[in-house]
Amino acid sequence: MTHFGLVVIGAHIGVHIKNEIENFKNEKVLLIEPVPHNVNAIKKNLSEYKNFIIEQTTLGIKKEKRDFYFIKEDSINKLKKHWASGIGSFKKNHILSHKSKRFKVEEIDIQKISIQCLRFQNLVDKHSIESIYKLLIDVEGSEYEILKDIDLSKVNIKKIIFEYKHFDGYKKTGKKLEEILEKLNKNGYETKKIDDENILAIKN
Repeated sequence: MTHFGLVVIGAHIGVHIKNEIENFKNEKVLLIEPVPHNVNAIKKNLSEYKNFIIEQTTLGIKKEKRDFYFIKEDSINKLKKHWASGIGSFKKNHILSHKSKRFKVEEIDIQKISIQCLRFQNLVDKHSIESIYKLLIDVEGSEYEILKDIDLSKVNIKKIIFEYKHFDGYKKTGKKLEEILEKLNKNGYETKKIDDENILAIKN
């Protein structure tokens, strides 16, 4: 069985997690990212590090093929928002919900692929993961499915940081977030909001 220092679900292009990769450069790191052009960018942006594994997949509550939507590579510069590469979802309307005066995303900017969706346990089994020091999850509203499915009795995770702002729909929180917070508390985690978008859970 293996210890991973860092697991990132939603690694995007790797730039925003570079400090984290540096902190865990002497430990195993697993990066999960479904978008093909983002995976290519990760390999370029993190090329000086040799300790990470990339899984080009999505995670959910079932192992199955699913349609996944994301911003086309050619549209990222056109939309003039660096974070556009990080917007991917099983729901096309979730991406279109980001449309604003400053982010004029249209259907023509969205690409769809059919991709293998795995359960968290599938990755645990594949990589013989026994423990994780830090788990980061930023997946545009799919955090609920992932956290609901993780069996916290089978893998020891010290810290979990997850985006919560889209838990119950675009910029909505409610019963789903309450359910996950209750699950974490029952499994010995203390939780607190660290900003307007993310929650930190630390195991006692």
